Amino acid sequence: MKVNPNEEDTMQIGQLSRLTGVSTRALRHYDESGVLVPGRTGSGYRSYTEDDVVRVHQITAMIAAGLSTATIKQYLDCARTGDHGTHLEMCPRLRADLDAVAERLRAQHAALGATVERLEGLAAPRAPA
Repeated sequence: MKVNPNEEDTMQIGQLSRLTGVSTRALRHYDESGVLVPGRTGSGYRSYTEDDVVRVHQITAMIAAGLSTATIKQYLDCARTGDHGTHLEMCPRLRADLDAVAERLRAQHAALGATVERLEGLAAPRAPA
């Protein structure tokens, strides 16, 4: 359990929810799945920092891109952000997993496009016989 030493610079789950637009239920799920591990106050309440606000935005962007929380956790565990951006370290399988997700999304997009074309063809006015 991570304890935040300076509780004056922290916020509780409700405030993080308001700042990020993510429900408290989702934030608790992120904690349970290990993608966002908050500090704890002396009385055991979740305690978040400004860094956690950034992390929540990263998580929601990855969820919107179709990644599972398991993949997100794997990514965040090996991503290091520094002065020159974010770099992946020690994640040999992650790129392959992300490429597989991208390929699956491309295939779904193509299938949806074909379905739209078929539906438009059915809806087209027909010439009288």
